[in-house]
Amino acid sequence: MLQFTLIKKEKNARRGTLSTAHGEIQTPTFMPVGTCATVKGMMPESVASTGAQIILGNTYHLMLRPTAERIHRLGGLHKFMNWPKPILTDSGGFQVMSLSKIRKINEEGCTFQSHLDGSKHHLTPERSIEIQYLLDSNITMAFDECMPFPSEKKDVKKSMERSMRWAKRSKDAFIDRDGYGIFGIVQGGVFPDLRAESVKALTEIGFDGYAVGGLAVGEGQQLMFGTLDVTTPLLPDNKPRYLMGVGRPSDIVGSVARGIDMFDCVMPTRSGRTALAFTRNGTVNIRNAAHMDDLSPLDEQCSCPACTKYSRAYLHHLFRAGEILGAMLLTWHNIQYYQDLMKDIRASLECGSFEDFANAFFDKNKTLKRPL
Repeated sequence: MLQFTLIKKEKNARRGTLSTAHGEIQTPTFMPVGTCATVKGMMPESVASTGAQIILGNTYHLMLRPTAERIHRLGGLHKFMNWPKPILTDSGGFQVMSLSKIRKINEEGCTFQSHLDGSKHHLTPERSIEIQYLLDSNITMAFDECMPFPSEKKDVKKSMERSMRWAKRSKDAFIDRDGYGIFGIVQGGVFPDLRAESVKALTEIGFDGYAVGGLAVGEGQQLMFGTLDVTTPLLPDNKPRYLMGVGRPSDIVGSVARGIDMFDCVMPTRSGRTALAFTRNGTVNIRNAAHMDDLSPLDEQCSCPACTKYSRAYLHHLFRAGEILGAMLLTWHNIQYYQDLMKDIRASLECGSFEDFANAFFDKNKTLKRPL
């Protein structure tokens, strides 16, 4: 079981600590995505140097290659990838829907063809939980179905109800032990009554934490925030809350204001590989010719190597030359930016000034909507 301590609240925003067998996590927190047992372009030590406390791995990808059984034989995911800190694993449900070639979903689970080689696989709630156990994941996610947006309400309802039955089977299959836990996933699309029904079903089952799934799939920030507004107040106050697959810095600040504790997204790493940097003065496309002769750092307040050791001109050159170092440095910077953002959010909550922090954040980023 996991231990979550709620330290302080400011309106709906929360500051807490989540204790696991592999260390404590200070919340709100952002998890870099290490889908295939690696945060792309970075060594684990470099990820840790940014202040990252936990990373995310994925059941779907790791079950296909190199297989959960192989990772288990080799000592578990922490040892395999040299990451001694906590790990959360996604259940694989989203990837089955988004990546697999041919799939069939029924009450038992999902049958699908691998996007790698077309081989046939069967994933059920029980098998997903077994894989996550073999990986030695600190936070296991219940197996669920993520519906695309938009979808008809009747289809979302049918899917949500099946996901709740899968959640019960996931919880029953989970092997409880100290420092490990399982999160249920709230589904229901953008329909408040379905979200409420999902929360009720999950809390009756009882989980160590609760994730909000099925968002950041194309509904837009306003609708996402509206869905959080009607969902998070229904969740237990003494359990961590995780918004899956989110997101942009403005998404994070606005979601913390709505009571979310944990986040993950590929955005900082994917953007780093495509020359887009997040800075305290907004986003920067380092490929832009304006940076060709610019000797200034990417972000003067950032402590990462890209900012302390190299100029914008050099980073621009690396991307124009197709050098892999450019992607590595910008990825490192983006993860550092996200971890600095979370650190600043936590500090503002500790001193009761989160609302001022959020207002200043959106004042500085005038192109962003103020979602508070």
